[in-house]
Amino acid sequence: MEQEKRVFLFSLTALVVLYTMNNVPAFQEPLVILEIGVAVLVIVFLYFYLTTRLNPPKDPLFYVCAEFSFTCIIDLVSAMEYDGYLSGFMEFYQKAGEPYLGTSYAIMMCYWDGIAHFIMYLVMVRRMAKKKPYRNLGLFWAGSLLGNMVVFVAGIVVGKYGLELRPAFWLNMPFLLVPMWGAVSFFRRPRDPTTIGLSKIERKHKVSLLWRPLDMLLVLGLCAAMAFTLFRGLVALGCQQPAFTSYITKYEPYLNDPVAYPKVMMLCYLFYGFPLLGSFVYGLWTPGCTWMLDWTVFVAGAMTQCQWAHIGASLHPRTMARYHIPSSSKMTVLLANLLYVVVPLLLAKRCTSDPAFFMTAAMLKSNSERKVN
Repeated sequence: MEQEKRVFLFSLTALVVLYTMNNVPAFQEPLVILEIGVAVLVIVFLYFYLTTRLNPPKDPLFYVCAEFSFTCIIDLVSAMEYDGYLSGFMEFYQKAGEPYLGTSYAIMMCYWDGIAHFIMYLVMVRRMAKKKPYRNLGLFWAGSLLGNMVVFVAGIVVGKYGLELRPAFWLNMPFLLVPMWGAVSFFRRPRDPTTIGLSKIERKHKVSLLWRPLDMLLVLGLCAAMAFTLFRGLVALGCQQPAFTSYITKYEPYLNDPVAYPKVMMLCYLFYGFPLLGSFVYGLWTPGCTWMLDWTVFVAGAMTQCQWAHIGASLHPRTMARYHIPSSSKMTVLLANLLYVVVPLLLAKRCTSDPAFFMTAAMLKSNSERKVN
């Protein structure tokens, strides 16, 4: 059986685990939930370790994909049960596990994990088996999951659920730490071989930004995104200037939601996203910034996941009505938030599809040497 099919089918056994725990009272105590959660993670790892021992995967990320695919099903079931599409699986966890999973932000986060991340895991497993490159997909996944978990964990601690932490909270730690390891791992890996020649690189380096209209548009988009990032960051910090207080009242009252996820996200954008967006402007201006090929993909993953959860949560019915986007400004806010995520996605696509401007002769030599070896 192909590896991705095995991972997919085994992940469905999460339904059996959830159903059993939901119907056995002895499994529904907070500490027992943590113990079972840890045990299940260990069992899933052992299953894939033992079933692949005769032909072990060369990349340890395989076990991460297999393990996290299992939990993707749990997240998807959680979101669907909160939204009323399923029942009979997660009532125990809603009460004694992680009650903050019922917030609109967490529901949208779980949909992303249960669908988008699940597909990424299966694709990476398939590409591992076929010995095809998946470095860029790995960087996008690492950015997506890390951005997801930083906002989620910090929002739990500083928000209204900070005094209601249960033992199951600690089950989030692997999902916070593993993408950090994954990101470092992918950043350190050699880039995929290229057929781009030195003459093309030198020719691209000589072209001024003024004669690269697509890059000029991206620079303008990045500058606009930086301004939006700074503005909303100051809103989240409680700036009392009329323009800032008016924005949070008339446009995005969700930033005041006491669950704290939107404020944490805006601060992450301000302190991490803002300087990264600025560095991308520099990378589009200056030839030979090889780091653009990796960081644009990583940031695109993080911002795509964060914007999905932010936009969805601000519209979700479980968000209190006073924090919904006012109907008079809904189209404006949605358009601004969609453009905010489109810019890094287009930038990542531009860098990976036509990388010559960002390459150097030394990088080309290194790729050639690896190809020979």
